[in-house]
Amino acid sequence: MERESESWQTGAAQQVREPLPDAAAGGELLDRLGIIESQPLDRRARGFEQLHDELMQELQRSDNEVA
Repeated sequence: MERESESWQTGAAQQVREPLPDAAAGGELLDRLGIIESQPLDRRARGFEQLHDELMQELQRSDNEVA
């Protein structure tokens, strides 16, 4: 987990993560939010933008699966 945290700190806007099962995703999301919040403002903005894009893609994917 520490290695994963380091990679998010150094390249939060460059990595794409695979979707996790719902139970694991909640803790994962909180961890990522904490890491993003600890970054300088410009990196924090990129981190939140990437997280937004990933969550939007997941919502769109789940909408398409239901339809």
